[in-house]
Amino acid sequence: MLAFTLTAFLELMDHGIVSWDLISLSFIKQIAGYVNQPMVDVSILQRSLAILESMVLNSHSLYHRVAQEITVGQLIGHLQVSNQEIQTYAIALINALFLKAPEDRRQEEYTNTLEQPLTEMASTLAQKHLRSIILNHIIRGNRPIKAEMAHQLYVLQVLTFNLLEERMMTKMDPNDQTQRDIIFELRRIAFDGENDPTGTEKRKAMYTKDYKMLGFTNHINPAMDFTQTPPGMLALDNMLYLAKAHQDTYIRIVLENSSREDKHECPFGRCAIELTRMLCEILQVGELPNEGCNDFHPMFFTHDRAWEEFFCVCIQLLNKTWKEMRATAEDFNKVMQVVREQITRALAMKPSSLDQLKNKLRGLNYSEILRLRQSERMSQDDFQSPPIIELRERIQPEILELIKQQRLNRLCEGSCFRKLGNRRRQEKFWFCRLSLNHKVLHYGDLDESPQGEVPFELLSDKIPVSDIKSVVTGKDCPHMKEKSALKQNKEVLELAFSVLYDPDETLNFVAPNKYEYCIWTDGLCALLGREMGSDLTRSDLNTLISMEMKLRLLDLENITIPEAPPPVPKEPSSYNFTYNYS
Repeated sequence: MLAFTLTAFLELMDHGIVSWDLISLSFIKQIAGYVNQPMVDVSILQRSLAILESMVLNSHSLYHRVAQEITVGQLIGHLQVSNQEIQTYAIALINALFLKAPEDRRQEEYTNTLEQPLTEMASTLAQKHLRSIILNHIIRGNRPIKAEMAHQLYVLQVLTFNLLEERMMTKMDPNDQTQRDIIFELRRIAFDGENDPTGTEKRKAMYTKDYKMLGFTNHINPAMDFTQTPPGMLALDNMLYLAKAHQDTYIRIVLENSSREDKHECPFGRCAIELTRMLCEILQVGELPNEGCNDFHPMFFTHDRAWEEFFCVCIQLLNKTWKEMRATAEDFNKVMQVVREQITRALAMKPSSLDQLKNKLRGLNYSEILRLRQSERMSQDDFQSPPIIELRERIQPEILELIKQQRLNRLCEGSCFRKLGNRRRQEKFWFCRLSLNHKVLHYGDLDESPQGEVPFELLSDKIPVSDIKSVVTGKDCPHMKEKSALKQNKEVLELAFSVLYDPDETLNFVAPNKYEYCIWTDGLCALLGREMGSDLTRSDLNTLISMEMKLRLLDLENITIPEAPPPVPKEPSSYNFTYNYS
């Protein structure tokens, strides 16, 4: 009975009729008590964790109250159970509290990791105890990871990397002696500065030479290399970690490059700074998590200093690729482009550990990247000659009509949408489909996600297509303007669209994925006689035109198509060459 009561409470609050700020402290303590209770019914525990998460996400004042009632140690216990639903709710609550924590609290460090309040939990996410429990009980558990759990792990990964944002956006102060000492330490480790000359001028000359060998752009004052953000001081942090944790590798890279010819040396300092900036872009450091994204990487949960270790692997890759390309200083940007491609291709394979990442990168050497690029270029068949361009222009209207019919057919089949405002694991659905004569949009609520098409008879509401005035997307949608800044993340905005129809009414959608978003926006634009401009239409158009052109040009294989038609021959002097049948 209590589980049903909590479910009903959560459903009512999700409608937004009553403000979360009206919740009393005694109610929060009671719900937190169910979470802290060792032997509690699974259903009650699930609802309690969900209610606490909603409190944190929807009310700033409740966040502080909940954070005082729940500790990391209590939630860690729920991560060790065999029920993945409970594990998912527990991580979701950790993520919510961390997401809403004030910036200064996120960056503070505390020694008591299990009993500290979650308002001071930033360093806890990096603690071995929490990380190893997530790794062993969830990622490497006996059960496959479901989509919602994958999303929560992705959110945790993003929030953890976002702790780097402060250092990434911090410029180095060239006058700060403490920061300058880090650069001196890099030089000392690389060149063993115990035998420094005593004279000031000699020392300056020697330092300048060493800083040049370390690959800094500014040999006189290398601190100036770290004044650009991003990556700011984060690049220096990475370099110092490599020098101390992997000293042999660091010394080998520096000395190996200092012994090469000047034109072929790989500038370690410049490379480390640019690589740090690139990794921040690839892993989207500083950006909010995207709703519905499940792109977490298991290897980042296998090490206490996963970011730094990832950098160490990638800087060695950069040095290796530089040698394979026989690059010079002028080729710096080309090398970085190749390294970016190597890293993104390796990450797409989802290595489960840093050792697996190294193996993947080993197979993606420069020769393999060239082979993959060539193969992809050949598959694109990028014809540029005028006859081919003319043929493409003639084919395009037929293909666009084919795509239009496909979109309208999909609208006739219909799609299921999640009701915005309802919690993700206690979802409400509604279904919408186009009538077979393309004149009416039918829609209605459903109790659960349907399997297959929903009959028109079950869809109680309808909109005549003739009443539709326009289709708007993203921030222009009324339901996106109403949502709080927290929920207006990039992913939801990219999936939102609305139908505006007479008299001043709207039908609001949030597509389940990018594919459905493109199908519906294209189909609705086609209904209104407007251009279909989605990414999916462009992709389908290119694919279908390419296939059609290959079929039409099949007989011309290995025949060079001229740039211009052959010249028309001169008229004959007479036309007395006809055959006489008489």
